[in-house]
Amino acid sequence: QVPLVESGGGLVQAGGSLRLSCASSGRAFDGFTMGWFRQAPGREREFVAAISRTLVPRYLDSVKGRFTISRDNAKNTMYLQMNSLKPEDTAVYYCGVDKISRRVVSVTTSDYDYWGQGTQVTVSI
Repeated sequence: QVPLVESGGGLVQAGGSLRLSCASSGRAFDGFTMGWFRQAPGREREFVAAISRTLVPRYLDSVKGRFTISRDNAKNTMYLQMNSLKPEDTAVYYCGVDKISRRVVSVTTSDYDYWGQGTQVTVSI
């Protein structure tokens, strides 16, 4: 399995913005749902947002209206635009692929694969 590569994280003040990217260095994933997850220290990896192959998005309630997920299949890349960041958004962010076609976009971590190393997002007060 060739993992995905996440980038774009960093340190930002509360209220600031970051744009994360998730790129595939190998196979194309345009036929699959792709998602963003995050993991804070001492906590389980949690769903943040996902986008289906037909561009249907789904978001964690706490990020709705602040985060926007998108994908560019021609570039094998997915994005997460994060605005109005809060300290509680601090975590390592990972992207993954759901290889199974489902009626509803999955929010379950174990349904996703091809995890990369993640990118750290730190939001200061």
